[in-house]
This record gives sequence, C-alpha cells and structure tokens, in this order.
Amino acid sequence: MFFAMVLFVGAMTSCSTKQSAMNQLEDFSIELKNNSENYDLQQWKGALDQFIKIRKKISKHHYTSTERMQIGLTEGRCVGYIASGAKKGAFYNLTGISSEIKGIIDGVMESEAK
Repeated sequence: MFFAMVLFVGAMTSCSTKQSAMNQLEDFSIELKNNSENYDLQQWKGALDQFIKIRKKISKHHYTSTERMQIGLTEGRCVGYIASGAKKGAFYNLTGISSEIKGIIDGVMESEAK
C-alpha cells in the first residue's frame, strides 16, 4: 500500500512540474504580449534569460504530441514578440545574448524578409 502511494505522489508531482513548465511559458508569452513594447535593454536581457530557463525546464520533461504542439505555438509567439523587439533595435546591443536565442531571432527575421 505504501509503495502505491509513493508511486501516486511521484506521478502527481511529475505531472505538476511538467504542467508548471508549460504554464510558465504561457505566462511569459502573455507578459511579452502585454509589456514588451516598453522594455528597455535590461528588461530584454531579463526576458531572454527567463525564456532560456523556461525552455530548459520544458526540455527536462516528456510531452505528448499535442502538448508539444502547444509548446511550439507558445514558443513561436514568444519568438515573434522577441523578433518584434529586435526589429525596433531595443536589444541588439545586449552583451552576453545567448547564441541560441540570437539564432532564433535571426532565423525569424530572415524568413520575414523572404
């Protein structure tokens, strides 16, 4: 009986953590949508750091194809807001920008130019 309870609690914690990472991404997307137009360089640096941390959390879990699709859509929204900020020149001068995020931004901007 004790073993069954431990497994149940472990499963619930895993799902909660998995869902928590997805929720953080969704909340981050909403934050960018509502406030990123007014970000200064420091706020963009914090936003990029937060995006990287959320993506790392998400990568630690296994998701269904439906969940992966939702994650992809939400990440796409985030990248769109980030690219919009980059077009305005708000944070291109940031030092220490993640190569991964810079690659995402450059890729989005290239595809928009075509």
